[in-house]
Amino acid sequence: MSENRMQFGLLVLCLLAPLAVGLVSGAATSDGVQTWYPGLVKPSFNPPSWVFGPVWTALYLMMGLALYLVWSRGLATEGVAVAVLLFALQLLLNGLWSWLFFGWQMPGWAFVDIGLLWVLIGITTVLFFRVSMPAGLLMVPYWAWVTFASVLNFAIWRLNA
Repeated sequence: MSENRMQFGLLVLCLLAPLAVGLVSGAATSDGVQTWYPGLVKPSFNPPSWVFGPVWTALYLMMGLALYLVWSRGLATEGVAVAVLLFALQLLLNGLWSWLFFGWQMPGWAFVDIGLLWVLIGITTVLFFRVSMPAGLLMVPYWAWVTFASVLNFAIWRLNA
């Protein structure tokens, strides 16, 4: 296989991985968003529901591109393997959050998850910056959004406890 085809295949894999997590998470959220979530007390800064889909889609694409920029340097390159592994771990926590919050309706445990997620995103972002400045920059909006989502998760949890 040519180098260009391998790089294209890696790009597709890197873009699809976060999007796949988003699709699986969507399965967890669809019922809860329509039945459970509307009945919750929410803080005044809660965005309208239509905001979440486009924001997450854009973030998943940026995350995938960031992963590609790091992974394409080669797993044998210093720092790349650890950065890719931490990316995978934070992606698992990202997917788990939707199941905890919407699927299983456990906002307290979802807050624990998103706290761990926030830490892993921060570490992953720092590691990505060390490998590729553009990759690190692509992770910053994701980290910022999860910061906001953490505050929102906490507020909803406390308002409905």
